[in-house]
Amino acid sequence: MEQNSSISNLVRKEFIRLHGANEKILMVRSPGRINLIGEHTDYNDGFVLPSAIDRAVYFAVAPAAGSESSITSLDFGESHRFDSRNPVKSDKPWANYLIGIVEVLTKAGHRVNGFNCVYAGDIPIGSGLSSSAAVEAGLAFALNKTLDLGIERVELARLAQKSENEFVGVRCGIMDQFANLLSRQESVLLLDCRSLEYEYIPFAREDLRFVLCDTGVKHSLAASEYNVRRSECEAGVAAIRNHGANVKSLREVTREELELCRDEMDSVVYKRCSYVLEENARVKGARNCLLQDDYSGLGTLMYASHEGLKSKYEVTCPELDLLVDATAQIDGVLGARMMGGGFGGCTLNLVQTGAVKEFKRAIGETYLRKIGRVPPMYECRLMPGTNRMNNHEE
Repeated sequence: MEQNSSISNLVRKEFIRLHGANEKILMVRSPGRINLIGEHTDYNDGFVLPSAIDRAVYFAVAPAAGSESSITSLDFGESHRFDSRNPVKSDKPWANYLIGIVEVLTKAGHRVNGFNCVYAGDIPIGSGLSSSAAVEAGLAFALNKTLDLGIERVELARLAQKSENEFVGVRCGIMDQFANLLSRQESVLLLDCRSLEYEYIPFAREDLRFVLCDTGVKHSLAASEYNVRRSECEAGVAAIRNHGANVKSLREVTREELELCRDEMDSVVYKRCSYVLEENARVKGARNCLLQDDYSGLGTLMYASHEGLKSKYEVTCPELDLLVDATAQIDGVLGARMMGGGFGGCTLNLVQTGAVKEFKRAIGETYLRKIGRVPPMYECRLMPGTNRMNNHEE
């Protein structure tokens, strides 16, 4: 399994420095994720096509005496202590992603005793690779093992999502946490976010690479606008329901039902709903492309996804649009799109392996000329989900 030994070693050493050597230290690797297609569909009970990748958050966790817990983020250079029997919000935003996990576990009826935790990672924060889900799901997995809670992975994903929704306050869907915990190596995960049924689709291509281009723009608007988009989608469902359709989410809405209600909903709400219906169809199309080895077709759908995110869902930004538009002039690029919540972060690019070097050169030159800097670019591999660092899956 791909892992950053320098970070994991640092985490372990810092844990021992702070809390002493402990034979019960559990080392956990919790990955970031990419999403081939299916953006903003998960909280609409739709379809997504993600996978965990070879960038991750690394944890050292061990039980502590009593109920007091200590969490330390090496990335932020801060620590926080709290009573695990009475978890309350911290004024340190990073800490709430971990405290929230303790709260949802407690509310679910699990006894969470005190523990010590040190973590750090190499997932660029604010890049759309879901470092937040890596922190949440990674700690949930670690506590599940350390405290022997006996929770299955799908339920851990539900709890991690609930923590972000209710404790952190971001009304995200379940895609990020699910991909973090259930991904397999060299596969993408087709997830039905309503039923949580899932399918693994192989993606082991040496002739193709996923390349991420980071705008360097931190998506500070993403959390608040994420909640706005979700409310707009819910308003669309309400309008359709008022028209007589028995639907609970946009997943159940047909194009005909949406068009019948078009004049009864705000024009912006209509655009949001239209995008979600089209994106769900694109995910299904992408599945078929993968099964048929039609990677040009997959790339075309990726471009169409970005256009929808730009013109109908309105969550891109000039830097994201520039990076996607620039790929049209580069040979060997099959597809590109914005990825993640939007308003910054990364683009995801499907590039022929032999063209990656030229791709990086051309993108770097364009971004430097237009924006004034060369964007960080990362090739990424598809990896298994969160696990102990002992080279076997749980």
